[in-house]
Formats: sequence, structure tokens, C-alpha cells
Amino acid sequence: QVQLVESGGGLVQPGGSLRVSCAASGRSVSIYVMGWYRQAPGKQRELVAAITSGGNTNYADSVKGRFTISRDNAKNTVYLQMSSLKPEDTAVYYCNFHPPVSLYWGQGTQVTVSS
Repeated sequence: QVQLVESGGGLVQPGGSLRVSCAASGRSVSIYVMGWYRQAPGKQRELVAAITSGGNTNYADSVKGRFTISRDNAKNTVYLQMSSLKPEDTAVYYCNFHPPVSLYWGQGTQVTVSS
């Protein structure tokens, strides 16, 4: 059974940067497409970015050019580097497979962009 644990969220000012991490345990996720998702208050959860096993990436239009997804298969970890953050990026950020598997939603990590 895989466990996905997100970390690295926090409070950051507009224009700032933050990196969130997703550590997988239980088995390797290196062969799977992984995604970062977010859910803002009152809104549906949405896909932010995805990365294939070979490193190909895809981004939501709202974060293109500002966010970078990456993975370290040796560490069984997926990252989301966020730059030029905006208040509208405020949300709980989750990682999961892509497409997501409901069993593997974790607690997420809160990212708040505010001055």
C-alpha cells in the first residue's frame, strides 16, 4: 500500500516562492504519472501539474511559467516549486497519481499567499 505525505507548505508573501514535497512510501512510484492538485476554499480540487515517469510535464494554464514539477525517483519523492506566487494560489496542495486514486488522498499541505 502506498502512502503519500505532503509537506513544505506555509505562509508566503505575494511574489514569493515555496517548494512543497510529496514523499511516497510503501512502494516505488517511479513508473507512475504523478500529479499535484490543489483545493481552495469553496472550490473544487483541480490538477496543477503532472509528471510522467520519464520527466515529461504538464501544467494548468494558471500556473504555467511559475510552477515547476519534478521528481527524484531515488528518494521516491515528487516536488512542486512555486514562484511568483499570487493570493489566488492559496489552497491546500495534494499529491496523488494522475489520474488520481481516491484511496491515496492525504492531508495535503496548506499554502497561503498573503501580505
